[in-house]
Amino acid sequence: MIIVHGLPFLFSEYEMLNLLMRTATPYYQKISRATVKKDCTTSYEIEKKKVMESLKDVNRVSVTTDLWKSDQKVSYMIVTCHYVDSSWNLQKRNLSFLDIPPPHNGVSICDVLNKCLVKWRIENKIWSIIVDNASYNDVAVRMLKDNVSYKNNFPLAGKLFHVRCCAHILNLLVQDGLSEIQDIIFNVHESVKHIPASETHVNIFSEISNQLKQSSKKLVLDCCTRWNATFCMLSTALEFKDVFPRYAARDATYTFLPSEEDWKKVSVVCSFFEEFNEITHLILGSEYPTSNLFLTELYTIKKLLNEASADEGSFIVEMINKMKTKFDKYWCDNNLLISIVAVLDPRNKMKLIEWCFPEIYSVGDAIEHISMVCETLHILYNEYVEAHKTSVDSSNVQSETQRESSIGRSNLNGRGRGKVIAQFSSYIKNINRVEQVKFELEVYLDEGCVICEDETDFDALSWWRINNLKFRILSKMACDVLSIPITTVSSELAFSAGGRVIDPHHGSLATNIVQMLLCASIGCVLIMESRKKIKGDFNELDFELDYVHNKLERDYVPNELELNYVPNELETNELKLEPNELV
Repeated sequence: MIIVHGLPFLFSEYEMLNLLMRTATPYYQKISRATVKKDCTTSYEIEKKKVMESLKDVNRVSVTTDLWKSDQKVSYMIVTCHYVDSSWNLQKRNLSFLDIPPPHNGVSICDVLNKCLVKWRIENKIWSIIVDNASYNDVAVRMLKDNVSYKNNFPLAGKLFHVRCCAHILNLLVQDGLSEIQDIIFNVHESVKHIPASETHVNIFSEISNQLKQSSKKLVLDCCTRWNATFCMLSTALEFKDVFPRYAARDATYTFLPSEEDWKKVSVVCSFFEEFNEITHLILGSEYPTSNLFLTELYTIKKLLNEASADEGSFIVEMINKMKTKFDKYWCDNNLLISIVAVLDPRNKMKLIEWCFPEIYSVGDAIEHISMVCETLHILYNEYVEAHKTSVDSSNVQSETQRESSIGRSNLNGRGRGKVIAQFSSYIKNINRVEQVKFELEVYLDEGCVICEDETDFDALSWWRINNLKFRILSKMACDVLSIPITTVSSELAFSAGGRVIDPHHGSLATNIVQMLLCASIGCVLIMESRKKIKGDFNELDFELDYVHNKLERDYVPNELELNYVPNELETNELKLEPNELV
């Protein structure tokens, strides 16, 4: 409770809490804050060891990072690890919550991040690192790649190592677009800010709103770093556009009234950004999806931009052109990863690429990029086949050495027939293990796409788990690729779970205590969520069983023999059992 709810260690010494606990049980003993701190630290260390053990069995991991500051001007970096466990479940674990010593540049960030990876023993398992678009992150990622390259054979020669956060790029993209109507947004912002500044303002505004029978919604003030908050402010204020002029007539201090033309522009902008808002909710959702879902969303964005830019008479053409420029830059940096991940969704395969790319590129460029995605996919798959061969050869050498020693002890006649048979058996197994998997990618791509009645319930990782025996190598590749996030949303959640976590109370603590509390609390929350999910699955199963049982009772019709059946005396006596006879 102390960890999850962020309570102070002194909470256990509160007089009313101890009175409550002694009333509940007279045997309750008061717990000191030192004991609470020690128990919290022990809990964190236990959870830390569990995560370390689970990472030992993982082939590849991806890492997201994000930087924030506390009120005490201390900069922190959250490091989150993403991987698929042995049960084919996507896992995200906050490894460290580290303070960054000044100066806060790429060299300092690289040094802290490298020490974290070495501490958790995953420096040779890094597949990619996902960061926002800040310039110091470019320097940090480039230096980190050089530092760990001697221990790590990066897939595709490290082309997928640096991934830019999709949510951050989308935020910057829309902010650039909204800058074209910055004056209108300023007037709406000041109008919304003016109303709650005084109780008199609120009463007048509410009275006018009630007279006009306007929406019961409340005005929402935006946040300068979140464009979707700006969209929410504009769309909510638009519903009260008839109230503001009447309010201005009754309040002489209100000087930020948008004009009728301004409201028309706000309406056009809100209509255009409605789709963007839905996509942002998908990307910034707490239960974020695997990366295979993002290509269709980016395709939707590109299509909206193309359609809006075609309307030359619209006032937002300049805004759209700025957004298209930034979108094209982001797409060029991350198109390979997003495309490969989308192909490994059995509902899409190459068909989605062939359908989307003509909208994103020109006709000639679309054909070239489709070929590049297909070629890169085959190169990546061949790397996994070679790695599989190496592991098979090493295991064969060990097993053959053990087999030869056992045959040498049992075959004392010197004929060597048992040795020859063992070698031939090893050869056959090696052929079956390696040559059959060469064509898995072709088999997968040639098969038809999976058709789902309910797209929302489909889980790509579950599909690969079920088809693991059919695609032994390709399923490993899909497992690693699907675990790569294209957003740092998991890291940001450590700071913004409905509010900023690094509050003055946490910020005043030592940095190692902050790390212990926040990492342990997120681990406890994940455990609670998994238990709720298991409980929900059991409740759903109980409901289904009750439904089947009731249906069987409802549909059951006894036959004539059962209706006329009367047990005879012997059968009745046989049914009467004494308690000792049941043993």
